[in-house]
Amino acid sequence: MSCPAVITGLGPITAFGVGIDPLWSAMLAGRSAIKRIEAFDPGGFDCQIAAEMPPDLFNVKKVVPKSYRKATKVMCRDIELAVGAAAAAVEDAGLVTKASEGEAEPTIDPARFGCHIGAGLIASDINELAAALMTSRTDDGRFDLGHWGAHGMENLTPLWLLKYLPNMLACHVTIVHDCRGPSNTITCCEASSALSLGESMRVIERGAADACLSGGAEYKLNPMALLRQQFAGRLARTNGEEDPSKVVRPFDSRACGTVIGEGGGILVIESREVAERRGARPYAQVIGFAATQSHCPDTVGLSIPAADESLTNAVRLALDHAGLAPGDVDGLVPFGSSIPAIDAAEAHAIRTVFGDRAASLPLVTTIPNVGNCAAGNGAIGLSVAAKALREQRLPARLHTEDAEGLDANAGPARDADLKHMLILTTSQGGQNAAVVLKGL
Repeated sequence: MSCPAVITGLGPITAFGVGIDPLWSAMLAGRSAIKRIEAFDPGGFDCQIAAEMPPDLFNVKKVVPKSYRKATKVMCRDIELAVGAAAAAVEDAGLVTKASEGEAEPTIDPARFGCHIGAGLIASDINELAAALMTSRTDDGRFDLGHWGAHGMENLTPLWLLKYLPNMLACHVTIVHDCRGPSNTITCCEASSALSLGESMRVIERGAADACLSGGAEYKLNPMALLRQQFAGRLARTNGEEDPSKVVRPFDSRACGTVIGEGGGILVIESREVAERRGARPYAQVIGFAATQSHCPDTVGLSIPAADESLTNAVRLALDHAGLAPGDVDGLVPFGSSIPAIDAAEAHAIRTVFGDRAASLPLVTTIPNVGNCAAGNGAIGLSVAAKALREQRLPARLHTEDAEGLDANAGPARDADLKHMLILTTSQGGQNAAVVLKGL
């Protein structure tokens, strides 16, 4: 017998801070966190702006047990973000875990507590890597690859690799909260979070777990990570002299590329029966999920065709799984990246599925507020959609002025009658995911 899965805790982590409240407040007010990069000198890059979290808003040592603080030394920023998001989600859900203070028993049996977290291909810290690379220079200053392979790599800091493996996000989260149930890591760029939630939903529905921590996080405010996006041609070209907060314009005819952000989110996904038994108040039920793969003509997934059928199929399959018709959807959270080719493919999918109604179906965009958080992007969209269902309110939209045939132009926050929300994302690799949430 299938066990319905509900969302009982939200833990987004963005440039606005940790938890759903700072993100929701900023989106209602129509604020953007995008500004000139401060983490390093971005002067040599085509895109010199991003959404980064001020240092005073988050310290990972404050969200782990005292006995685990030593382990934070081997956490790269991606891991820190996931650990912080998980702590916020657990608190929001009202769960007691191994990380909680006091002697209370865990709310969820650790053997029945799963974890599925999306991650990116983590870029190494430049200073840490360069210090080791310097040891393999020849007398004339050139880099000797042979020396690096034989001796230079030994100069990397101890446990170096454990900081940068994508599965270490889930590893640390499961240790901190003693999640011994089904666990997995998904690395599918921007689709990672939604795909992770889909896996958590399946695990709970088949009775293999009572609850899961699910979502994703990524940190691209690293010169190597930023350079990869520049080479992929996905970033807006800007030195930040104009108003940085107005560069991202999803679905606008003047859209010129996306802007990165740091963050993501973890959600508590729980069996509805277990949630009711402990008196939890769910935000929403996960009633539909689908994943598809788009063909990428360039073979590396930098873009997909404007009339891509796989993205359309993801929406249709998710609606079929939910037992809904297109007319039952009250709001949609798209990828909304402001990358013209990706926007065009998303717009085509929305128009194809929803027909004439596409022009009046409210879209909720997040990247103009918090940047494209890559593997964490979908978790942010899921958190915002779940919050919108509870509050019966749509947040403000920013900057877009000419979204032909879509309800995506800039506007203030407003009350709305919301029963079902659709979250849709594609990714740099061409993976697509669609999730349908039902308000409770």
